[in-house]
Amino acid sequence: MANTNDLTIQRKIENIFNNTCGTWQNCTESSIQSFLEQCQEHNIDSQYCMSWVEQHKAQIPDWSTVSKVSLDWVNEHTSTGSPISFTE
Repeated sequence: MANTNDLTIQRKIENIFNNTCGTWQNCTESSIQSFLEQCQEHNIDSQYCMSWVEQHKAQIPDWSTVSKVSLDWVNEHTSTGSPISFTE
């Protein structure tokens, strides 16, 4: 059972998704990046957001590309992505 805070975050994620992607079918390389940027602006962990999106991957037409783009984005914008994410 999710706690109330999780449900609030979940609703925020759903709203952001509706604003950026709209539908699973419209979840593309560019819209997923907008989605992740919006999540970050709302201080929601991008990896948490992507794990929510991933639950629906069967409905996303080009999931392998969307997944790769989002993974690259997460690695670029978070410290928990790749082992060393800062450039020299």
